Amino acid sequence: MTLDPTYFDYPHRREGMDHDLYRWSNLFKRPPISWPNGSTVVTWVVIDLEWFPILPDAKPFLAPGHMQTAYPDYRHYTSRDYGSRVGIYRLLDALGRVGARASVAMNSAIAARYPTLVRDIVAGGHEIVAHATDMNATIATGVPEDEERAMIAATLDGIEHVTGTRPGGWLSIARSQSFNTSALLAEAGLAYQCDWVNDDLPYRMTTRRGPILNLPLNHELSDRQILTVQQQSMASYCEQMRDAFTWLRDEAAATGGGRMLALNVTPYITGLPYRMDEFDALIGWLAEQPGNAFATGAEIAAAAGAQLD
Repeated sequence: MTLDPTYFDYPHRREGMDHDLYRWSNLFKRPPISWPNGSTVVTWVVIDLEWFPILPDAKPFLAPGHMQTAYPDYRHYTSRDYGSRVGIYRLLDALGRVGARASVAMNSAIAARYPTLVRDIVAGGHEIVAHATDMNATIATGVPEDEERAMIAATLDGIEHVTGTRPGGWLSIARSQSFNTSALLAEAGLAYQCDWVNDDLPYRMTTRRGPILNLPLNHELSDRQILTVQQQSMASYCEQMRDAFTWLRDEAAATGGGRMLALNVTPYITGLPYRMDEFDALIGWLAEQPGNAFATGAEIAAAAGAQLD
């Protein structure tokens, strides 16, 4: 039996991905990105500040960290609430001791329910990144485009109502997008998103609704992945972050251009008392490293965006 020659025809077969959102690019051959003040590595601390409704919605999927047992699930609900009552302030204090500012990825439900907390975050000079309305607002293909657009708008409006500033960055729940999400975020005027994890540096995406930067926030370096999923110790987590920084710093020195280290932490995970001493020491160690600078997502996007094609 002979196959029809058209069997092998595939219009998207080319080097790279099966879409036109960005060009495939080898990190080690592309033009280097340089950071302000001659920094070699920028450390980007992203804190996930989330509100979990006590009744979860599993459509299109159950958000990581959501309620697990028979409802009302007060055990998990209150452990998550620990993050917004206690853990977040410990993380902010650790950053404040070295003068570092973070990007706080926040559900708009947090802004509505805890406006004093949000004002404390803003007063500390930290950036607010939009992180959906609440942890029931997951995104996947199959969610109607108009519903997704409305959720994005409600998130931005809710945060702006409390802070007075419209967020410029977006992090989806579980970094999950539909085929429409990047275009809808560009349409909404967002400067960058954090969902695509395929690089160590920002890159520009071109959507049908306009351009948007992607700042890769690798989930492999998150406290949820290392501490909760892999069940490793806080000491091991911090050792891995030091190893990552050292590798990126040495790689930058050998190949030219800057690198970015993304630390994604969660108040109800890292903010527990038996983990904070290690985290505090990690932030202090990073602050002492020559060539390191802490930066928010907005600062990274501004610096990188001015240099990208």
